Amino acid sequence: MEKAPLDWGKLAFSYMKTDYRYISRWKDGAWDEGRLVTDNQLSISEGSTALHYGQQCFEGLKAYSRKDGRIQLFRPDRNAARMQATCDRILMPQVPTEKFIDACDQVVKANWKWVPPYGHGATLYLRPFVIGVGDNIGVSPAKEYIFSVFCMPVGPYFKGGMVPVNFMVSDYDRAAPNGTGAAKVGGNYAGSLLPHQIAAKAGYADCIYLDPATHTKIEEVGAANFFGITKDGTFVTPVSPSILPSITKYSLLYLAGNHFHMKTEERDCYIDKIDEFAETGACGTAAVITPIGGIYHKGKLHVFHSETEVGPVTKKLYDALTGIQYGDVEGPEGWIHLVD
Repeated sequence: MEKAPLDWGKLAFSYMKTDYRYISRWKDGAWDEGRLVTDNQLSISEGSTALHYGQQCFEGLKAYSRKDGRIQLFRPDRNAARMQATCDRILMPQVPTEKFIDACDQVVKANWKWVPPYGHGATLYLRPFVIGVGDNIGVSPAKEYIFSVFCMPVGPYFKGGMVPVNFMVSDYDRAAPNGTGAAKVGGNYAGSLLPHQIAAKAGYADCIYLDPATHTKIEEVGAANFFGITKDGTFVTPVSPSILPSITKYSLLYLAGNHFHMKTEERDCYIDKIDEFAETGACGTAAVITPIGGIYHKGKLHVFHSETEVGPVTKKLYDALTGIQYGDVEGPEGWIHLVD
């Protein structure tokens, strides 16, 4: 089979219909076996809880082509675990880890021609999701659910790839204290659309969200997690029950501490003390690592390492992480799942 006729090096992070997607239905207390389908349209009841009460969640992970031609997933078990935690939070049935990974495997294999070849900086992005469906109207959990996985080839999330971009601090809150900030539910993202639009119109890549209780501590960077490298070389990420636990962030924490023998900390990152950082960045499945050139706050742009050049620590973390993801570097045990 030949690869799809695409310019792999110029892909955007945007939707593209591919050949197959996986779908499974939950009813009467159990998931069915699931199957691959070609139709990218879903037909659901007008009473679906996903439409009215936001009973839905999603994940994001990538399939990577290796130099030897094989395809691998990066820590899909962690995506499965995070989806299970989100399902628990909004009273949806869990998707077992084995079923989650098998669905991803099936979708990657069926869409082999859409997996970007090695060496183009592109990946196959997988979007698993669970939605509450069926004939409902009261504010209560649905009695039926759909689990699906679809995919598309993508390029960098932020235009330009691994180059520093600037962000501005938002006055809006991404999540509420004791809310669903740590769950990957769509409502968190719907609420971020307006702040993102404001930031983009002002000339910034996205916005920085502060903690909703005090508006003094950095929590997230748009739809990604925040990290900073202090001037004494410590890798720091914020800690808060409102932050989505990024698989990329925790992978970087591990690499910083165990591979590069850096001191690591999960702690409060006060916006008024950002001058403690020599380098900062946003990280996540889509963003991978995006260096932050500067943060605009209270009428001033605070610049870190550079607005044009990637900092040395950020660069070595990026090289280590992507080396593992593309199969060029051996990762810790259990991080790589080969799609056979």
